Amino acid sequence: MTEKNGEAFGALKIIRIGNSLGVVLPREIVADLAVEKGDRLYLTRSPEGYRITKCDPDFERRAALARRIISQRHNALRQLAK
Repeated sequence: MTEKNGEAFGALKIIRIGNSLGVVLPREIVADLAVEKGDRLYLTRSPEGYRITKCDPDFERRAALARRIISQRHNALRQLAK
């Protein structure tokens, strides 16, 4: 079963990879994420369970904080840039 838009893709089987465990992502998910071998994926908790993304959630948090500071301190930053 593979569906998009927030619906189930089906079960992922856990396999042994060396001393670790892992899952194999279906080709459709790899294409949707636009990832390839060697890329990093991030697993975060969400109210629905877990979320896999290629975006670093910590970077997103820091970028949002920077945008807020820039908007609040626009005049001071403009003066510092001179």
